Amino acid sequence: MTLQRQMTFWLVAVFVIAILLYVLRPILLPFVMGLAIAYFLDPVADWLESLKLPRLAATSIILGVFAVLFIACLILLMPVLGKQVAAFAENLPANIGKLIALIDTNGPEWLKNILASTKSNIEESLVETAQQAAGWIASLLGQIWSGGLALINLVSLLVVTPVVAFYMLYDWDRMVAVVDNWLPRDHLETIRELARQIDEALAGFVRGQGTVCLILASFYSSSLTLAGLNFGVLIGIVSGLISFIPYVGSITGFFLAGGVALIQFLPSGNWVGVVIVLVIFVVGQFLEGNFLSPKLVGDRVGVHPVWLMFALFAFGLLLGFVGLLLAVPLAAAIGVLLRFALKTYMQSALYVGTGKPASSGKRKT
Repeated sequence: MTLQRQMTFWLVAVFVIAILLYVLRPILLPFVMGLAIAYFLDPVADWLESLKLPRLAATSIILGVFAVLFIACLILLMPVLGKQVAAFAENLPANIGKLIALIDTNGPEWLKNILASTKSNIEESLVETAQQAAGWIASLLGQIWSGGLALINLVSLLVVTPVVAFYMLYDWDRMVAVVDNWLPRDHLETIRELARQIDEALAGFVRGQGTVCLILASFYSSSLTLAGLNFGVLIGIVSGLISFIPYVGSITGFFLAGGVALIQFLPSGNWVGVVIVLVIFVVGQFLEGNFLSPKLVGDRVGVHPVWLMFALFAFGLLLGFVGLLLAVPLAAAIGVLLRFALKTYMQSALYVGTGKPASSGKRKT
């Protein structure tokens, strides 16, 4: 098989897979969720197997504990989170007005002058931005609902996802061996090396960065709640869960919590409360940068933040909520393949050249 025929085959295969993903996107959510859970928990199953525990027993124990923890989090968090989301959305315009008033009263003179000349525009811009953000969130929730979480599909999500996760986790090593047996023998080691690099990037992001996000979400939400901040659970969870994009989670949480703290504590002269809230994010950033990310993620991710944000928007636009779930693994895989293609190109005669002097193009007479 020539190189041209091989490239044609793989391009057609990728195109067919992309079309199938787009056509089947309304039913993919429980399967993607189950696959993600299985991939996340596979190292735990391997560790239990190393302790001489059968794979079936290890899978049952892991998913049982995971299900109990997940249900407990839903029972404990959803009522509080639902109330805080509703209250935050309801009070948002009034809080924006209070924040502007506080800046107008306590801010430096140059900021007061700017605010005095553009106060109405700032208020309109902030309210408009907040309304657009709320509309985007509502649209996303509507897509989730219409794209896979209607009543029947909600039941299928709760029923199918654990089943898919169980079988995927139980058969993970066997599936990997079967897929490895399908690989073309002439390029076996090259494909295996690419698969190892993709797995390292995914493991660093899905397992490592995912664990970091969960730890930060727990830290921020509990610390802000103990500090007495309104909407502490909501702000903490949002800040932690979007921390997979470097600095975005901490900066977003810093400004959200700082704004709410100013509105809540400053009118009574409680500067200590404001300082405590801001220190929480400084401590969180310090823990993430010096302990959590180096230990749990390291240098394995290999996904540039700009490429990651583009992938989230692009796959989210094409596939909805399923696309958001697939964005990270697909971005990591595409990044590995592009680096391999660039390395191959820079080692080829197309880049290095043939070593022959270029012809001047003039004909001797």
